[in-house]
Amino acid sequence: MEIWQLNTFSVVARTLHFTRASKELNLTQSAVSHQIKSLEDELGVRLFHREKRRISLTLQGSKVLDYANKMLNQVNIMR
Repeated sequence: MEIWQLNTFSVVARTLHFTRASKELNLTQSAVSHQIKSLEDELGVRLFHREKRRISLTLQGSKVLDYANKMLNQVNIMR
C-alpha cells in the first residue's frame, strides 16, 4: 500500500467519480481504476459499489477512508 494509492482512493471517494478524480489527479481514468483495484486486492475488500455510471463507498470503503484520511493528514503534517 502506497501513499499515492491512498490519495487516489481519497479523491475518488470524495468525487464519487473515476473520471473526475482522474482529471483532478492528472492521471488517466485507467490508471485511477488500476490503483483502486490494486488497493482492493491488497486489502481483500471492495471499496466501492459500482453501478453503471454511479459509484458509492461500501461499508469497508468508509472505514478505509477514515484511516486513509488520517494517514494522509499525518503525511501532510510531517511534510
